Amino acid sequence: MTALASENCSFRYQLHQKTQPLDVNCLLFLIVLGKIFLNILTLGLRRKNTYHSFMEYFCISLAFVDLLLLVNVSIISYLRDFVLLGVRFTQYHICLFTQITSFTYGFLHYPVFLVACIDYCLNFSTITKLSFKGRKLFYFFVVLFLWVSVLAYTLGDPSTFQSLTAQSPGSHQCTLHASTQSYWLSLSMVAILVVAFVTCWSEVVTLVQAMRITSYMNETILYFPFSSHSSYTVSSRRILLSKLLVCFLGTWLPFVPLQVVILLLQVQIPAYIEMNVPWLYFVNSFLLATGYWFNCHKLHLREMAFPVDPFVNWKCCFVPLTLHHLEQTEKPISIIIC
Repeated sequence: MTALASENCSFRYQLHQKTQPLDVNCLLFLIVLGKIFLNILTLGLRRKNTYHSFMEYFCISLAFVDLLLLVNVSIISYLRDFVLLGVRFTQYHICLFTQITSFTYGFLHYPVFLVACIDYCLNFSTITKLSFKGRKLFYFFVVLFLWVSVLAYTLGDPSTFQSLTAQSPGSHQCTLHASTQSYWLSLSMVAILVVAFVTCWSEVVTLVQAMRITSYMNETILYFPFSSHSSYTVSSRRILLSKLLVCFLGTWLPFVPLQVVILLLQVQIPAYIEMNVPWLYFVNSFLLATGYWFNCHKLHLREMAFPVDPFVNWKCCFVPLTLHHLEQTEKPISIIIC
């Protein structure tokens, strides 16, 4: 009886030892697959008439790299042990490729944020006047250069290389990198949003109570009517800030509490999950709102083509600046009562 129990325990241990790598690989496959579905859903929900920008092209490239990671994980998990171009691939390479992807994604937050800032600064200043094809080609090469340079830095960094080589091929554990760049970026954006909301919270409450959903140029927008007893001028930065906050939080409200929870609990999310298309569009809307606020003195110029957000309709913040009689020319669809 004792021998039978010992043999049964040994069989369970061997079975668990054999199936553990498969379970880890299946979990990784499901996570990457879910992320790809989220990327596709986000890209499908964006507005089709958006202004082409660097962030648009980078989001598409990120979805493509996620798809490549899923293909590599699927092929290696299915074949398990094979030779391609003289290189032997085993299930160890699933962890290796995922680690390289995590390190690369983790180093991309600051460069993407910086390049997007430069792109919008040039667009708002109208320094560059490129054609549509020239702009597309320019963004394509900028995105390609960014991926290649960050990947080269990742593979050439001594600390990163040491972390990659420290993982033994026979180990069942796969330690993935969590980015500190995303933490400080999230902390900065949340802090700015909190300061902005505290600064003009009374204006935000007034706007929410008075705003209406209306139709403007065959498009549904939020309309903030003028108040005859307002103590602020039309060009007031404080009023514009409150409008930008209402539009931004009205679209990305679930993301803000999520970022606060992640920051407070200091959740360590692997970089290959944390860098995703919804997160990039959230950052993109934040950058656009910042750009519109700093360039509020240009918003009355109808001939200037400003960047368009794929998700947030910032037009409702600027209609009162260019059309003073919208209440007479457009019939409201409904009234929001808070």
